[in-house]
Amino acid sequence: MHEDVAGQIFEGLEHLCVTPEANRILSAPAYPGIERIQAQFRGDAFELHRHDTYALGVTMRGVQTFRYRGEQRYSLPGRVIILHPDELHDGGAATEDGLVYRMLYLEPSVLFQCLEAARVGLPFVDDPVVEDNRLAGLLLAALGELDRELDELFVDDFVSRLTDGLVQHARLPQRRLGSIAWGQVKIARDYLEAHVTRGVRSQELERITGLDRFALARHFRAAFATSPHRFLLMRRLQQAKAMIGAGESIAEVAAVTGFADQSHLTRHFKKAFGIAPGAWNNMVQRTG
Repeated sequence: MHEDVAGQIFEGLEHLCVTPEANRILSAPAYPGIERIQAQFRGDAFELHRHDTYALGVTMRGVQTFRYRGEQRYSLPGRVIILHPDELHDGGAATEDGLVYRMLYLEPSVLFQCLEAARVGLPFVDDPVVEDNRLAGLLLAALGELDRELDELFVDDFVSRLTDGLVQHARLPQRRLGSIAWGQVKIARDYLEAHVTRGVRSQELERITGLDRFALARHFRAAFATSPHRFLLMRRLQQAKAMIGAGESIAEVAAVTGFADQSHLTRHFKKAFGIAPGAWNNMVQRTG
């Protein structure tokens, strides 16, 4: 791809800032299981953090750098970024020219809906920076118009093709998962989402799924790439992020979403997103 690929996708979005003059995050309309952003930064942007979604994106301008799996990584314009759930990483611009990139955060369960019939695990891509014009073009099809909502039929095709693209870059063949308790882990997931603002005890999940807590933890991680505890925590944080973006005070959001206080929410927010909630709210703007 060209050294500056931004022009390919910013056409028609002239009202949006596309140069890294100020730290800013542009957030697209939400779609179930998918979050899309454009970020522009100078210097270090995010502290070390981890989230329970895939982070899949394209570097648009500048040189993107981040620590991931024990190494410092670099991505040039047009390169694809593939970060797996629960992997610790940070992020920022490697040069004084600043950085613009677009990222799609995908819940693992979305990919599993595509893989479920084959009963195989998620493909693990060892290299977080890949050069693949076809995969970059696929991602930009979803990231190109951030002021528009995603269409359901588009998402169906996008996820199917994205799965194929990740498989092609996987270090090892997809692992067969055997007899995952799909019905039980879906029940547990739905229960956690329905009770996101309160503590959920192991006995509750044992009762509704019929699995002991240790078996459920194994099956849940195999299906959703995270633990029930972290899944619940991340759903709280996603709800908190949406409420803060809507103008609610951080203290009030902490109380509503089940955190002990504002400092408790702030600590977990930084661990999950690499930035304090107040700083994030100052930078984010929404389309649509």
